[in-house]
Amino acid sequence: MKPTKTSITLAPMTTLKITDGLIKDDVLVVGLVSTNTKGGLAIESGDYDLEAKNLLVALSEMGASGKADEVIKIPGGPTRLLVFTGLGTKSTNYSHETLRRAAGSAARALMGSSSATFALPVKNNEALNAVAEGIVLGAYVFSEFKGTTKSENKASLAHATIFSKSSSKAEAKSALSRAMIIGKYTHLVRDLINTPPSHLTPDSFTKKLAAAIKLAGGANSGLKATIWDEKKLKAEGFGGIVGVGQGSANPPRLLHISYTPKAKVFKRYALVGKGITFDTGGLNLKPGLGMEAMKSDMSGAAAICAATLAIAELGLPVAIEAWAPLAENMPSDTATRPSDIITIFGGKTVEVLNPDAEGRLVLADALVKAQASKNKLDGIIDVATLTGAQVVALGTRTSAVMTNNSEFSELFLNAARSAGEQFWPMPLPVELRASLDSPVADLANIGDKNGGMLVAGLFLKDFVNDELPWLHLDIAGPAYNEGKAHGYTPVGGTGVALRSLVRLVEQA
Repeated sequence: MKPTKTSITLAPMTTLKITDGLIKDDVLVVGLVSTNTKGGLAIESGDYDLEAKNLLVALSEMGASGKADEVIKIPGGPTRLLVFTGLGTKSTNYSHETLRRAAGSAARALMGSSSATFALPVKNNEALNAVAEGIVLGAYVFSEFKGTTKSENKASLAHATIFSKSSSKAEAKSALSRAMIIGKYTHLVRDLINTPPSHLTPDSFTKKLAAAIKLAGGANSGLKATIWDEKKLKAEGFGGIVGVGQGSANPPRLLHISYTPKAKVFKRYALVGKGITFDTGGLNLKPGLGMEAMKSDMSGAAAICAATLAIAELGLPVAIEAWAPLAENMPSDTATRPSDIITIFGGKTVEVLNPDAEGRLVLADALVKAQASKNKLDGIIDVATLTGAQVVALGTRTSAVMTNNSEFSELFLNAARSAGEQFWPMPLPVELRASLDSPVADLANIGDKNGGMLVAGLFLKDFVNDELPWLHLDIAGPAYNEGKAHGYTPVGGTGVALRSLVRLVEQA
């Protein structure tokens, strides 16, 4: 077995600044849109005055459309290179997500460039933040495990300047600072997801997060980490985590990260994230085709841990208790068998009919443990790449939200919309709960195959106090992009849910 890397190095990230003065970069990025006239085009350069007539003729001859994700480069103009990024149809008010994606597409297209100025239609602080986020999220490269070909990889865009007349305002500089923090921790999530399971085990995950916590300021930032090893997990009755992890040579872990703000605490949330560092399906072995993507089955754990660090670095006055149950689901002579019964932390028993429905088992342990906190919680949220049924229902770009509290769900959905992440509310039909009944245990880990995503949500609901507002986020499809890069989204780990969680806390 290869040794695991336990240190963590946050890759160099695009630095941001803002100006309304002379453009010093030799690359200028502006928006391109289609107009209502047939084949009509228009340039959107925000506060920067760009002579457009001759450029529009050239763009039209090149067949430009201004559609989202279109990036066209033309040499010359006021800089060495002009880059046009599609904003879609001309509007007087472009959505923040449109701006975020357009900036991200341009940043991806500028890999290998040292610097660029972005002149896009930024009308307010939120729009400025969206463009800044798009730049840092789009300029992402993961090359840690490249060997002889590493030198062939283009580096991400090193420096970006946003052209805006609000450059002197403190709020504008604050927006850029926030975007840098969001970018840094989204990159951390992506790095963890993209790391191969030979180098990311339950133990090395905890060590990498401990290193990240130290870089974030540790106790000085209000952060503290506690780790349960396999002996402590077994002794304290974490049957879900132990049961899932017992088939692997890499033993399970439970990571707890707490953030206590120095200012008055307005609310306290618990975040729980599924952390299966690799999922073979256990004795219900998955088909080989596509199994390589199962290194992403710890996306929920990565998202909630990194979100907690981002919240701490932003200094938000909301306390966070983050719980990451970590295990590797492997087939072996010690693996959990179909029909085995395990006891979840707190005493509830589960008949394991399918060892490949393992995420809900580790989450059950962590959900119960999170509610045992001595501090009163205002809400609890679990994040998981939980079911293939999520992809069937909502595709690969929209995540699901299930809840026992419609008001809490609406708060989150508003935060997600503001953050630019796509979530959709799904029901928890009470009639499906009976399919989880077991003749030999308190419940089974699988039920009706129809509505599998909802059945999984109902399983988790059994481990949450009815009085506590709870959200279940199934991010199975959006967490890992196996298609083409688009907007600010790269191939591989995406970092989905982090921005929405941070926005929820900001709005709280």
